[in-house]
Amino acid sequence: MARTKKEDHIALFIDCDNISHKAIEGIINELSTYGVVNIRQAYGNWTKENLKNWEDKLLEFAIKPIQQFDYSKNKNATDILMTIDAIDLLHTKDIDAFAFATSDSDFTPVVMRVQAEGIKVFGFGEKKTPKPFMAACSQFIFTEKLMATSSAAKADEAAVPETPVRKSGREMRQDTWLVNVLRNAVDHTMDEYGWANLADVGTYINNSTSFSPINYGYKKLSNLIKEIDLFDIAYDEVSKQISIRDKRNKNH
Repeated sequence: MARTKKEDHIALFIDCDNISHKAIEGIINELSTYGVVNIRQAYGNWTKENLKNWEDKLLEFAIKPIQQFDYSKNKNATDILMTIDAIDLLHTKDIDAFAFATSDSDFTPVVMRVQAEGIKVFGFGEKKTPKPFMAACSQFIFTEKLMATSSAAKADEAAVPETPVRKSGREMRQDTWLVNVLRNAVDHTMDEYGWANLADVGTYINNSTSFSPINYGYKKLSNLIKEIDLFDIAYDEVSKQISIRDKRNKNH
C-alpha cells in the first residue's frame, strides 16, 4: 500500500496475555517502516509462568514491562491499566500514531477514542480477534502472517516447512470483502476514463478500512493487484506512477 509519509513517533502497547512473544519481531519490523517506535510498553502479570517466554523479547527489543497484578479472578486489570496509560499518553505526549497488539475486543473503545483525535491506530492480533476491534483500527494485521514470515526467513533445512503465506489470485477473487474493497476504492478515485492512480487507491483504502496486503501475503498493494487479476494495469515511465482500471470497464 502506498505510504505517503513517515510517522515520527509511534507508541506501542502490548497485551501480553493475548499476543504471542513470537510475533513481536514482526510487529516491530512492520511499525518501523512507518517511523520510530520510541514508546514500547508490554502489560501483564509478570509473576505468572505463562509470560516467562516474554522476558528475552523485552530485553532484545527494548520493551518496558508494566506489572499489573490480578486483583480479582473475573476482572482483567491489565486491560484497564493499558487503556488508562494510552489515554494519558494521548493527552500528554506528541504521538503521531498508536499501535495496539492484542486479540481482545475490550480495547475497541480506546482505539476509537484515539482515532477521534485524528491519530492513526495500527492493530495487531490473531485471526480470532473480534471484527469490531479490527474494524476500529486504521490498519489491522494478523500476527500469524508476521510470525510465518519471520519463521520462514530463519528456517533451516531441518525445519518443518511453513504453510504458504501468500494467497493466490483465485483465492483472493473468491474473497468477496476484498474484491469489494478494491473495486470500491477504484470507483471512488478513478477518472472519467475509469483509470485510478494506485497511490490514490491505496490512500482511499487506508482511510476507509483496516485492510493490509500483508494479511494476504503481499508486502505491497501493487503486487496484490497484479496477482488478483481484476484490473488492467498501466505504468507511466515519466511519472513512475501506476494506474489501474477495473477489467469490467474495458468498454470505456
